[in-house]
Amino acid sequence: MSHTALTPVFVGLRTGLHALFVALTLLVIARAALVPTDMRVTVIVLSVVLLVTYGLGGLIGRSDRSRSRLLRLGWLAVLTLLWVALLWLSSDAAYLVFPLFFLYLHLLGRWWGSATILVATGVAIYALGVHGGWTVGGVVGPLVGAGVALLIGLGYQALAREAEQREVLMNELINTRGQLAAIDHEAGVLAERARLAREIHDTLAQGLSSIQMLLHAAERADPDRAGIEHIVLARETAAENLADARRFIRELTPPQLDDRGLGGALRRLARTQWATQGLVVNVRVSDNVALPMHLQTALLRIAQGAIANVIQHAHASTATITLAVDQNDLRFTVVDDGTGFDPLLLTKDSTDKSDSFGLHATHERVQQLGGSLTLDTAPGQGTALAVNLSLEERP
Repeated sequence: MSHTALTPVFVGLRTGLHALFVALTLLVIARAALVPTDMRVTVIVLSVVLLVTYGLGGLIGRSDRSRSRLLRLGWLAVLTLLWVALLWLSSDAAYLVFPLFFLYLHLLGRWWGSATILVATGVAIYALGVHGGWTVGGVVGPLVGAGVALLIGLGYQALAREAEQREVLMNELINTRGQLAAIDHEAGVLAERARLAREIHDTLAQGLSSIQMLLHAAERADPDRAGIEHIVLARETAAENLADARRFIRELTPPQLDDRGLGGALRRLARTQWATQGLVVNVRVSDNVALPMHLQTALLRIAQGAIANVIQHAHASTATITLAVDQNDLRFTVVDDGTGFDPLLLTKDSTDKSDSFGLHATHERVQQLGGSLTLDTAPGQGTALAVNLSLEERP
């Protein structure tokens, strides 16, 4: 069992169970040694064999997982047979049924374990009746022990399940935190790259372009003037530096957005990557829409994530990506004709955590942009993901 906050409790319970079994077996040995009977040597030898067999359970637990289940069941069967044989010889062995109750419940599960506990209780009651006569204590005692063992054992299993679920949840939260941190870092890097590209374009590149135009005008105005070669050299130097500035801008811009902005990037993906995976994607995004680079990058990432989910899970044939800008309001939608799903399942435990995380990451990205995300879907009715943003400057 992996370490959790409840691990000391589990270790304490198991240690107490082992100690109880050993102590009760030693009690049987002591009683056989102190009270002389014809079968005392057999009882002592059988008790020692029982202890050794019980100790072998720890070695079986470390065996290969593929064989561990069968080995444990076989070990439990041998242990039970030894206990029944010892019980036939000595009524003191009836007390050993109490720690055996927990082994049955732990190794056989709730239903089979409970049924085995009832059978073992009946065997203990019968043995006590045969050895010492039928009494109320001989009947009630094993029944009370069985009830207490069931309550404690089922409570132990409930705690163990809760600890495992809590550990899984903690691991998911840690992984999600790391992934969100990576997404935030990526968004920050892209935003800074876009800001530098804008600054270079609006200042350095524009200034070099103006210098080049002025020098070219001076060169044409008087091509025979003295020192014209210096003007030509300055113009060529400005042209080279302008080319370098434009190269810097291209390198700082996300590669997918190099060609005609967001619309061109989405159409290129629709023709190549998405088409090769069997999905027809219609892109209704104008190339003339002027959006900030960080916003284009965010919308591109949202579209890529949404189409990835469509290809992997929706079993759709077509999808449509639409961008509509009305003054200061932007609406970006991804609609598919796939199988859809129940949105309520995203709030429950699921065997596939990647889907819910992808939508959660998209929601986080939209929140960072100050917008809202809506999801309209139902089983058999496709899915529509819509992002609404305001283009107004925020303080």
